[in-house]
Amino acid sequence: MPVRSCRVTITDLQSRAHTVDVSAATLFEAVALALKAAQGDKWAPDGFRPVKVQVLDVRAEYEVKLKDFTKWLERRGNTPREVIDRKKIKAILGVLK
Repeated sequence: MPVRSCRVTITDLQSRAHTVDVSAATLFEAVALALKAAQGDKWAPDGFRPVKVQVLDVRAEYEVKLKDFTKWLERRGNTPREVIDRKKIKAILGVLK
Protein backbone atom coordinates (compact mmCIF):
# COMPACT_ATOMS: atom_id res chain seq x y z
CA MET A 1 0.00 0.00 0.00
CA PRO A 2 1.25 3.49 -0.69
CA VAL A 3 2.19 5.70 2.22
CA ARG A 4 -0.17 8.65 2.61
CA SER A 5 0.06 11.91 4.52
CA CYS A 6 -2.56 11.97 7.28
CA ARG A 7 -3.73 14.44 9.89
CA VAL A 8 -4.94 12.59 12.98
CA THR A 9 -6.96 14.25 15.72
CA ILE A 10 -7.32 12.58 19.11
CA THR A 11 -9.79 14.16 21.53
CA ASP A 12 -9.32 13.25 25.18
CA LEU A 13 -12.12 12.95 27.72
CA GLN A 14 -11.59 16.57 28.78
CA SER A 15 -12.46 17.58 25.17
CA ARG A 16 -8.87 18.66 24.40
CA ALA A 17 -7.96 17.92 20.80
CA HIS A 18 -4.45 16.71 19.99
CA THR A 19 -3.58 16.81 16.28
CA VAL A 20 -0.53 15.25 14.67
CA ASP A 21 0.54 14.78 11.05
CA VAL A 22 1.82 11.31 10.20
CA SER A 23 2.73 9.27 7.14
CA ALA A 24 1.08 5.85 7.12
CA ALA A 25 0.18 3.04 4.76
CA THR A 26 -3.00 2.00 6.60
CA LEU A 27 -5.71 3.61 8.68
CA PHE A 28 -4.74 1.73 11.84
CA GLU A 29 -1.07 2.54 11.33
CA ALA A 30 -2.01 6.24 11.26
CA VAL A 31 -3.97 5.78 14.51
CA ALA A 32 -1.04 3.95 16.15
CA LEU A 33 1.50 6.60 15.13
CA ALA A 34 -0.73 9.37 16.46
CA LEU A 35 -1.35 7.55 19.76
CA LYS A 36 2.38 7.03 20.13
CA ALA A 37 3.04 10.72 19.51
CA ALA A 38 0.29 11.80 21.92
CA GLN A 39 1.12 9.41 24.73
CA GLY A 40 4.82 8.72 24.36
CA ASP A 41 5.76 5.31 25.68
CA LYS A 42 2.59 4.61 27.69
CA TRP A 43 -0.13 3.43 25.37
CA ALA A 44 -3.55 2.79 26.88
CA PRO A 45 -6.72 2.49 24.77
CA ASP A 46 -8.93 4.17 27.36
CA GLY A 47 -9.48 7.87 27.85
CA PHE A 48 -10.16 9.01 24.30
CA ARG A 49 -13.14 9.69 22.11
CA PRO A 50 -13.08 8.23 18.57
CA VAL A 51 -9.97 9.20 16.62
CA LYS A 52 -10.44 11.19 13.39
CA VAL A 53 -8.06 10.53 10.52
CA GLN A 54 -7.91 12.80 7.47
CA VAL A 55 -6.01 11.45 4.49
CA LEU A 56 -4.54 14.59 2.97
CA ASP A 57 -3.46 13.13 -0.38
CA VAL A 58 -6.95 12.01 -1.40
CA ARG A 59 -9.19 14.13 0.82
CA ALA A 60 -10.77 11.34 2.85
CA GLU A 61 -11.73 11.33 6.53
CA TYR A 62 -12.32 8.38 8.86
CA GLU A 63 -13.35 7.93 12.47
CA VAL A 64 -11.96 5.02 14.49
CA LYS A 65 -13.27 3.86 17.84
CA LEU A 66 -10.35 2.81 19.99
CA LYS A 67 -12.34 -0.21 21.18
CA ASP A 68 -12.48 -1.41 17.55
CA PHE A 69 -8.79 -0.61 17.05
CA THR A 70 -7.86 -2.64 20.15
CA LYS A 71 -10.02 -5.59 19.10
CA TRP A 72 -8.42 -5.58 15.65
CA LEU A 73 -4.96 -5.47 17.20
CA GLU A 74 -5.70 -8.47 19.43
CA ARG A 75 -7.07 -10.67 16.63
CA ARG A 76 -4.91 -13.10 14.72
CA GLY A 77 -4.23 -12.26 11.13
CA ASN A 78 -5.80 -14.49 8.47
CA THR A 79 -3.22 -13.70 5.82
CA PRO A 80 0.52 -13.01 5.94
CA ARG A 81 -0.23 -9.34 5.14
CA GLU A 82 -2.58 -9.04 8.15
CA VAL A 83 0.02 -10.65 10.43
CA ILE A 84 2.68 -8.20 9.21
CA ASP A 85 0.33 -5.20 9.63
CA ARG A 86 -0.50 -6.18 13.22
CA LYS A 87 3.16 -6.77 14.12
CA LYS A 88 4.12 -3.40 12.68
CA ILE A 89 1.45 -1.57 14.66
CA LYS A 90 2.30 -3.47 17.86
CA ALA A 91 5.93 -2.46 17.37
CA ILE A 92 4.91 1.20 16.96
CA LEU A 93 2.95 1.01 20.22
CA GLY A 94 5.64 -1.00 22.02
CA VAL A 95 3.31 -3.93 22.77
CA LEU A 96 5.02 -6.73 20.85
CA LYS A 97 4.52 -10.13 22.42
